[in-house]
Amino acid sequence: MKVLVAVKRVVDYNVAIRIKPDHSGIDTDSLKMSMNPFDEIAVEQAVQWKEQDFVQEVIAVSIGPKACQDTLRTAMAMGADRSVLVETDIQTQPLAVAKLLKAVIDTEQPDVILLGKQAIDDDANETGQMLAALLGWPQGTFVSEAEPCGTCIRVTREIDGGLETLDLPLPCIITTDLRLNEPRYATLPNLMKAKKKPIHVTTPDELKIDITPRLTVLKVEPPLPRAHGTIVSSVSELVDKLKNEAKVL
Repeated sequence: MKVLVAVKRVVDYNVAIRIKPDHSGIDTDSLKMSMNPFDEIAVEQAVQWKEQDFVQEVIAVSIGPKACQDTLRTAMAMGADRSVLVETDIQTQPLAVAKLLKAVIDTEQPDVILLGKQAIDDDANETGQMLAALLGWPQGTFVSEAEPCGTCIRVTREIDGGLETLDLPLPCIITTDLRLNEPRYATLPNLMKAKKKPIHVTTPDELKIDITPRLTVLKVEPPLPRAHGTIVSSVSELVDKLKNEAKVL
C-alpha cells in the first residue's frame, strides 16, 4: 500500500504573528516556520503504518516556495521515503491546492491520502473535502482513530454528537485530528539522513493547473483585545448586570 501525505509550511504555532502595516496579510519576515501541526499527525500516522508493515511507501507532498523543502526534509526525517514539491511563489488557496494534489495523485497512484484537517494559518478546513470531490473518493474527516482492515481503512471520526465509525474502501482520503497520535520528534541524525532522500520538484505549469486566486483578501486585522472582567459583590448584582448590561437574560 502506498500513502501520500500532504504537508504545509506555516508560521510556527509558538510564534506571535504580526500584521503588515498595510493590513494586506501576515508579516512572515524573520519568523520561524514549521510544518502544520495537523500535517505532522498525518505524517506520523503514515509512518506508524509503515512500521507495522501495512504500508510499503510514504510520499510527502508540499506546495509553495523553495523553502518548503525544509518542511519536506522534516517529513522524511520522521520516516517518509521521498517527497514531491510543487514549487510556486503564489499564495495558493484550498481549491488550487486540491487541484495540484489531484495532479500529483494521478501520477503517483497512492492508496490512501492523509492530510491535516486544517492549516493553522488560514483555518480553511476545505482542502481534504475538495480533493475527495475532485477524485470521487470516499473520505473520513476529523479522524481520531484509523486502522487498516484488508481492503478498507476503519476510522473513528469526531462529530458534534460524539464519535462515528466508518469503513472507507480504498483508495480513500483521511483528514487527521489532534487525538489521532503524538508525532515523533525529527532527530538530528534522521534530519541528516533525510538530506539524501529524493525531492522531485515540479511546478503548476508543468502539471497544467491554473492556480490563479479566486478570492481576494480585503483587509487583515488583529483580534480585539480582551475586555477586562468585572467583580460583583452579590448574586443580585450579577443578575442585574446580565439583564441590563449584557442583556442575556
